[in-house]
Amino acid sequence: MRIAFVGAVEGSRVAFDALVEAGMTPSLLVTLAADASTRHSDFVDLSGPAHAAGVSVHLTKNINAPDTVAWLEQGRPDLTLVIGWSQICRTEFRSVARLGSVGFHPAPLPRFRGRAVIPWTIIANEKETGSTFFRLDEGVDSGPVILQKLFAVAQDETARSLYEKHKQALREMTPLVVSAIARDNSVGVAQDDSLASYCAKRSADDGSIGWTQPAETILRFVRAVGDPYPGAFTVGEGSKIVVDKARMFAERGRYIGLTGQVQAHTDSGFAVLCGDGATIEVTSWRGARPKIHAKLVSA
Repeated sequence: MRIAFVGAVEGSRVAFDALVEAGMTPSLLVTLAADASTRHSDFVDLSGPAHAAGVSVHLTKNINAPDTVAWLEQGRPDLTLVIGWSQICRTEFRSVARLGSVGFHPAPLPRFRGRAVIPWTIIANEKETGSTFFRLDEGVDSGPVILQKLFAVAQDETARSLYEKHKQALREMTPLVVSAIARDNSVGVAQDDSLASYCAKRSADDGSIGWTQPAETILRFVRAVGDPYPGAFTVGEGSKIVVDKARMFAERGRYIGLTGQVQAHTDSGFAVLCGDGATIEVTSWRGARPKIHAKLVSA
């Protein structure tokens, strides 16, 4: 089977390598041009691994561009896999491969369709999530499900730990999906749209910490938007502080002060009063440590 592979992030590399190791090396790779790498905080350059595996490479910033579609048509793929690409695939693109186009989504479709799914999963305090391969269609993550794996979201889950769970799922699932389609291209179960939910796009600016929120909500937010994403941040004494790690420090009533105010310096960092009166300790950050009683604010 001639596979066209589309992707440009960490998960893309995992899936690509899984196919190579399974003897299903793609014939074609469409990936992001290096000068557009800032589009993804988890960008990975797949050109090197592809060339090493003897795969033809096409660089693009737009998956639906006429030259990209024409290049794929010349390659005559049987199946197109889209794993780690942030654009909607239009009809012209999807119809190139004889067996159609398949996408991957780090969510238990039909729930959590859309963008920034890993951060939203943690922010929403979900207890279970999943990895899903599905047929691409005109909608947003709405095509028939080919294969889905569900797993728990840990109480202390971080964006990185959840990302790693999806990478492991990709490693296991990608060759299985290709094999299933090779056996029977009709494989796939329609999604129930009545159960669908949609996640909005997030930008780096959306990482601003709202100190009026309860301490547990803020801690969950810090875990949700950190590595491999830009991170949670605040502004103190006119300077940006990126909060990489934090933990509960003191229950309500231990410190009396203003919401967002630094209450103490600790051996590991500094403590900040949250909207519910509880205090969290920032233990890993980028930027200058704010002074005691400094007021931290949203950007």
